[in-house]
Amino acid sequence: MTGSSQAVRRGRVVVVGSANVDLVVDVPRHPGGGETILGGDLRRSPGGKGANQAVAAARAGGADTSFVGALGRDESGELLLASLDRAGVRTDLVERVEAPTGTALITVSPDGENAIVVAPGANSHVRIGAAQADRLAAADVVLAQLEIPLDVVLAAAAARRPGAVLALNAAPSRDLPDEMWAALDLLVVNEHEALDLAGGPADPADPAGTASPDPVERLATILLERVPAVVVTLGGAGCLVAQRGAAPVRVPAPRVDAVDTTGAGDTFCGVLAAALAGGSTLVDAARTASFAGALAVTRPGAQDAVPTADEVTTFAHPEQLP
Repeated sequence: MTGSSQAVRRGRVVVVGSANVDLVVDVPRHPGGGETILGGDLRRSPGGKGANQAVAAARAGGADTSFVGALGRDESGELLLASLDRAGVRTDLVERVEAPTGTALITVSPDGENAIVVAPGANSHVRIGAAQADRLAAADVVLAQLEIPLDVVLAAAAARRPGAVLALNAAPSRDLPDEMWAALDLLVVNEHEALDLAGGPADPADPAGTASPDPVERLATILLERVPAVVVTLGGAGCLVAQRGAAPVRVPAPRVDAVDTTGAGDTFCGVLAAALAGGSTLVDAARTASFAGALAVTRPGAQDAVPTADEVTTFAHPEQLP
């Protein structure tokens, strides 16, 4: 999706999910069990999978984006609201509750890989009230994750209008009930989450001779039995787009020097949702999202690392530069 196509149709995205303050420390390596290591200076920045994806949909994807979430009545909540507002996310549906704002404890190694522990706090109090349901009913794409209660995701699915896309970034990984599978239009997972949801490694044996020798494609084939479309993200290798009735498509990621991978997956998901809301095909949306995610890993932080729509367009289409 180019910048001109975004100008023609600015789709509507509602993100239902978590918001956390990230406490980040650079480490020489991630500690093992019972081990203490010395790290760098502590950084405090806005994060949370839901809020990150909302920022990405608005700033990098150019969509009319609303965020449905919950924050504490504390300084951390103010930090997150300010970040969402700066990105152009509509925050009128964010509720303030009598619980601490969610917090993520993150260590980042020299190669940019991270390890994360989340204390949910206010995220356990997200709800779908009348105002939230009305906004969901007007969305082109509803995007959710699993850092909030599953019944909230199900309520959001029930509130969307016919024809709207329900996309679930199934992270962190957990079992999904049948009613969740039945509601989904699009599943976005990494390899580990795909393996969990598929029930383990796919059996390469195939008497009918139809199985792919590619293990990721085999996992996607299993997941397509339960959901119409799957995107499996593969880090620096890009992603696999699989849809019922179509051959799977590998979308490569551009090569970049990674600084911090914390917000890369969320940037990908938010831009994917925005591109779909704007009318892109799933494969084209995944290509745009891959460029945005690659830009995000070149910068530290989560929301702070999300590029602008102009940066994504320039990176994806350098031939259009004057």
